Amino acid sequence: MLSADEFDYDLPPELIAQEPIEPRSAARLLVDLGSRPSEHLQVSQFPDLVGEGDLVVVNETRVLPARLSLKRGSGGSVEILLLELVDGRRWRALARPGRKLREGEVLLSSGEQEVVEIVGRDSSDDGQFIVELLAEPERLAEIGEMPLPPYITTPLADPERYQTVYAKRAASAAAPTAGLHFTPELMEQVEASGARIARVELVVGLDTFRPLAVDDVRQHRMHSEQFSVPEHVLAEIADARRVIAVGTTATRAIETAGTTGRLSGRTDIFISRGFRWSVVDVMLTNFHLPRTTLLVMIDAFVGRRWRDLYEEAIRERYRMLSFGDAMLLDRHAQ
Repeated sequence: MLSADEFDYDLPPELIAQEPIEPRSAARLLVDLGSRPSEHLQVSQFPDLVGEGDLVVVNETRVLPARLSLKRGSGGSVEILLLELVDGRRWRALARPGRKLREGEVLLSSGEQEVVEIVGRDSSDDGQFIVELLAEPERLAEIGEMPLPPYITTPLADPERYQTVYAKRAASAAAPTAGLHFTPELMEQVEASGARIARVELVVGLDTFRPLAVDDVRQHRMHSEQFSVPEHVLAEIADARRVIAVGTTATRAIETAGTTGRLSGRTDIFISRGFRWSVVDVMLTNFHLPRTTLLVMIDAFVGRRWRDLYEEAIRERYRMLSFGDAMLLDRHAQ
């Protein structure tokens, strides 16, 4: 048994970052590469830590403005959170409150426009619905809001700050947050150092961030997410001196490709203690909530020393979670 209690820690609420730092690359970076004691740098110094032969892999998915504040024909308010496109205009979604929603019911915007129709409950998950988007998809930016995590309670002044600067196809329900620290200038500096940047896609779903709901971590069931790794990226990975994944989602995408040989489709890979790593050498990652699969992955990557690093970060008053600071970790370090 691998107890979920092993992935708990005390997170001071005042350290949960409520707003992104400016500029993006000014975030602090706790560096633990094993060749020297841990260092406290800034993400702006990341190009100094990479070089010739390194491949930096980013997840270029873009976040949908998928939180829709709607109303029923009877006048009651409903929040719909679009999670994933199923086919055509049908989406897997969360609804709050959802208990009284009926099949065929149409939900309206504040301007009385028909926005979504309830198709029914999602048979694969009791807590989710299938809905059909009646409004034009391009109107989501006008109707919807960024689906910020619930622990961020401060309104976001600029929605683009919950997007990476290299984001492409809008499909995700959450941002690949380690990439939020990158600026165009930083990416140019990475390439000037001799490293290469490769782009993959993993469509981030909320299940990635959900707390563990089981006592035995190995009983946790990951929901699958869409991913795509271009064939040329797999070739670059094979040739790289080090593969440096920017974030846990980029990690999941390329480890899926490396372990299965599949370059696209869906992945439900659950990386936990004992996982046989085949691709990623170094990971740039934010700090994660207690008792989550993300923290389980960090444990699989660097072992139990993650706890010492988190304690150090909290002692040094690092900013935590999605808009917080970052770590650079080497899984080969002792």
